[in-house]
Amino acid sequence: MNALRDTACPAATEVLELNEVAVGSTLSPETPSVEDVTWTVRSGDYWVIGGWPGSGKSDLLATIAGMMRPLRGTLRLFGLDRVSAHEHELADARAKIGLVFENGGRPFNHLTVTENVTLPLCYHENRAPEEAIERVGALLEFAGLESVAGRFPTEISFFLQQRMALVRALALRPRVLLVDNAVSGATTREARWWRQALSQLAAGHAVTDGQPLTLVVGCHDLRPWSDHGKQFALLKHRRWLGIGDRAALRQSEEPLLRELLAADSNEG
Repeated sequence: MNALRDTACPAATEVLELNEVAVGSTLSPETPSVEDVTWTVRSGDYWVIGGWPGSGKSDLLATIAGMMRPLRGTLRLFGLDRVSAHEHELADARAKIGLVFENGGRPFNHLTVTENVTLPLCYHENRAPEEAIERVGALLEFAGLESVAGRFPTEISFFLQQRMALVRALALRPRVLLVDNAVSGATTREARWWRQALSQLAAGHAVTDGQPLTLVVGCHDLRPWSDHGKQFALLKHRRWLGIGDRAALRQSEEPLLRELLAADSNEG
């Protein structure tokens, strides 16, 4: 049985549904990087997906964010079929999903931190920058970025760029937040900040209008997340491997899981 069927609340709303999905590689879109993914994410879930670098975590997150079409299988975003839905419907669904990319979040280096965070509101909601200032100010305060608000991404640390990417993803008030290996190489203090911030978002925070966010975190070191995630899975040999909840995580004898829980990294 799918691990989620055992651990998620049956009354929760299904927001992402994958049935026998093959995920293409961002480097070679017609080449599958992960195959046979059958997985359901429900409202309020907090999934942690582990796998070594190159296992397909980023490709999987980009696909469920609606950025890439699955090579095979069925992907539903808030009930909409990724392949057959109209483009305007998909655009609305994608706007409900925030994605924090790995490696600094792909900032626009010619824009300040404030302008980077404001951009989604101006583009998607047709707001003037001055109309978004209250929303942006609250997001920057949440991430501890007030002091660098007027700087350019190249003038702040990599880890602050990652925080900027987080609040930019939160600007449109998504219902689902995907986080791709955000604490790789982070100091213990920075990794702790991310865990606490995501736990606050999962519980409901002022920047989400008090609404709990559904979270999916990809990582190659499971140690920082073992006491924070609620459901766990692995990518192994290009396949999806469901683990289950925290109790199942502790009891599992899966060799890859043991390796990822003992990974040699600085993720805290």
